[in-house]
Amino acid sequence: MGTSAPLRLILASGSPARRELLTRAGYTFTVQPAHIEEPTGAGFTDPRTYVHTVAWLKAAAVASQVPEGLVLAADTVGWLDGQVIGKPADEADARRILNTLGGREHELWTGVTLWRRPDDLQICWQEKSLVFFTKLTPVELDGYLAGRQWQGCSGAYAIQEKDDPYVHLREGSMSNVIGLPMESLERVLASADSKRVEIAP
Repeated sequence: MGTSAPLRLILASGSPARRELLTRAGYTFTVQPAHIEEPTGAGFTDPRTYVHTVAWLKAAAVASQVPEGLVLAADTVGWLDGQVIGKPADEADARRILNTLGGREHELWTGVTLWRRPDDLQICWQEKSLVFFTKLTPVELDGYLAGRQWQGCSGAYAIQEKDDPYVHLREGSMSNVIGLPMESLERVLASADSKRVEIAP
């Protein structure tokens, strides 16, 4: 992205899944969660605008504290029946969400913002995947909730990359469902000459 020295990559998220995806891809980065109060889905009429807004707010919060480097922020939500499906507030809310998703296909959206400091160049995009969540029996639902996979996860689930018994990717990127669309991220970094982002040896 037009600098001679490698850019320091800063992940504006505390998500273990996003950290794992970046590490697996070979990027060297630091973690600096944004700690913002995320807006609810109220007032948003489409998921693209929502995830764009939240990802940008996260990036802005961290960029203001970074003198130099490339801030990477993302936000992922489900979308069904014209409503944002975010992170469950508690186990009862997770049960409600999973009952709503069960036996149906829903959209899973991630918004990504790259914010370069100090010149404040910003690149934003959004990506959609289609996901089917199996309708669980009461016993299966109790077991799923007991596994605590719903905690901190939009849609109250975390997809297993291989042979997930309940969550099925119908269209789009698996990494997008996990929380960071790595295929498009790597294309954007390359097209923006950001391959100067530090890569682990």
